[in-house]
Amino acid sequence: MAAIETSGLTKTFGDVVAVSDLNLVVEPGEIFGFLGPNGSGKTTTIRALLAYLRPTAGSAAILGLDCQRDSVAIRRRIGYVPAEYGMYEKLTGAQVLRYFANLRGGVDESYVAELADRFQADLDKRTRDYSSGNRQKIALIQALMNRPEVLILDEPSTGLDPLMQQVLQESLEGIRDEGGTVFLSSHTLSEVQRIADRVGILRTGELVATERVDELLKKALHRLDIEFAQPVPEADFSAIPHVRSVETRGLLVSISFDGHIADILRVAMSHEIVTLNSRDADLEEVFLTYYRDQGTAAGAQP
Repeated sequence: MAAIETSGLTKTFGDVVAVSDLNLVVEPGEIFGFLGPNGSGKTTTIRALLAYLRPTAGSAAILGLDCQRDSVAIRRRIGYVPAEYGMYEKLTGAQVLRYFANLRGGVDESYVAELADRFQADLDKRTRDYSSGNRQKIALIQALMNRPEVLILDEPSTGLDPLMQQVLQESLEGIRDEGGTVFLSSHTLSEVQRIADRVGILRTGELVATERVDELLKKALHRLDIEFAQPVPEADFSAIPHVRSVETRGLLVSISFDGHIADILRVAMSHEIVTLNSRDADLEEVFLTYYRDQGTAAGAQP
């Protein structure tokens, strides 16, 4: 049974297509990164999963339960952090957490205390006096305190300092290690690259890629920066098979390529090399490639 599954999920707002024919399966025991810029349909998808809005077409299920028909039963088994977390500002952090615990019919208070200690959350202040980072800590604690089978996060590291981001990462990895599932929507691609097992990339409401992170990075372009003692014509490299782009800045030649590096090095060694640096693309560069391709395709249309 899939942790999360959508079939033909579509949501339109008038003439605007927010999500189009989304077919997605998230397996139990994985951290799934859900990527896309603002307006790509990420939050709309999450709101459909949580039954905050009704799909125009298609269906969605969490833990085998229909997201629309069984929404109450689903809420007992999941945790959720929205991109914007509202609070009752006259209440303290402890009172906010107690309120949500009561809505759930009670939770393990010792575990709430453990989470508060883990995230270094001051629960005695009124929430109106919290910084954005402290608000986010409360949001994370309330999502984790029922030990959810599925955790849905929309930009969960907003406002957190690097130390707390590390604590969050370890918490999510702990959920996965215990067989739980994390569905993580984030603009922080370095965060997703560190912890996600697989990612799905949305582009204007359509799922354009679903891959394991390691496999996606293997398919990415490699970069080679070479500084020469004398100028070298771009044409020496652009004609090499597997070279995708060549950029020259003075004596520095930057080459993007896939496949083997041997032919590039053979040409480079025929000139005097000062420095050479090779690196693989990271997830951010892979992600941006999909949108550069989209822009190129759009520009080619009449």
